[in-house]
Amino acid sequence: MVQDIAATADLLAVTKRKANTGKARLNVKTEFAWDANYLFFTVREPFPTKTTGASLVFGRVTPETPLILESHMAENGVIFSDGIENDFLEFNSGTQATIGIAERKGVLVE
Repeated sequence: MVQDIAATADLLAVTKRKANTGKARLNVKTEFAWDANYLFFTVREPFPTKTTGASLVFGRVTPETPLILESHMAENGVIFSDGIENDFLEFNSGTQATIGIAERKGVLVE
């Protein structure tokens, strides 16, 4: 999976480097147009364990750069997007998911 982090540079601003860790605090703009031709993703609970971790925890998906994920969980893997785990899709080892921008668009009626 390759995600162009430079594509999100216009939304991120490094505000402070933490001493001794080399990690940066980010100030992220939280608003964008409802009809924007992109979306953002973030990894829920990307905490490292002895066997897991995440090196990419935030990014932007555009028509040119979909997010491609592959599961390495032997069993009980799930994928969901709305915070409600009950409407999950099974996502076990070898399963691949491609998240992109839909060709068909909704219309906001005010």
